[in-house]
Amino acid sequence: MGKIIAVHSYKGGTGKTLLSVNLAATFVKHGKKICLLDLDFRAPSLSTILKIKKAECWLNDYLNGTCKIDKVLIDLSDRIHNDGKLFVGLANPSTEAIRDMSAKDRKWEMRALGRLLALRSSLLNDKGLDYLIFDTSPGLQYSSINAVVSADLVIVATTFDMSDVDGTKRMLRELYDLFEKKTDIVLNKVLYDVSSKFGKEEVQTKVKDVYQVPLLGVIPCFCEISRAEGNIIFAQERPDHPFAKILDEIANKIDNDVA
Repeated sequence: MGKIIAVHSYKGGTGKTLLSVNLAATFVKHGKKICLLDLDFRAPSLSTILKIKKAECWLNDYLNGTCKIDKVLIDLSDRIHNDGKLFVGLANPSTEAIRDMSAKDRKWEMRALGRLLALRSSLLNDKGLDYLIFDTSPGLQYSSINAVVSADLVIVATTFDMSDVDGTKRMLRELYDLFEKKTDIVLNKVLYDVSSKFGKEEVQTKVKDVYQVPLLGVIPCFCEISRAEGNIIFAQERPDHPFAKILDEIANKIDNDVA
């Protein structure tokens, strides 16, 4: 049976969406059937990264109850040259849609949670997908809490920035522990020399001491990623890049854990 992964962060700028997209592409490269959904309704970006200007229906429409999930999904499998499958569901990037989603009340969010939970049946079971990946809003928005509640695994993208560390520690204690969620850390934009044994051990020890949850992966600060400005999906277009290799290791860890 497939699993739901929520990729979350305490604050913006941690590389959460970059991680979500490249993790999805890595699983597809490994022959998996993947669906990637943009749940960051306050700052939608998947449509820009994937260069999709229009959708028959947006994920907003599904959560509003005005369409079925099949109308939202876009099949991008033809972009991938292997046996994997990739479907995406996009958040509406228009200013009007962002304002509308920001104004939703708790009653609406409870109904939206029910629709997210229903995706386990409609996508994972009926369509036989291996993973459903939620790219969430950072912080403690209702939409991100709903994503966390729905998930089997929460991957927290974080950095060693002091405010990020403090916020992530609180979030781990007050949100993930509350819902008893399996949580792993991906440490991004690391300036340590992780190519050396000492560097790796230093990072692993620090993460264990600070967060007290498993470390799924460490991603150094790659200038090439910043220069790409979101125009390159490294797992697909630059498979020999060290970042793509790290994503391979992360995907394999997740697969082995699920198995």
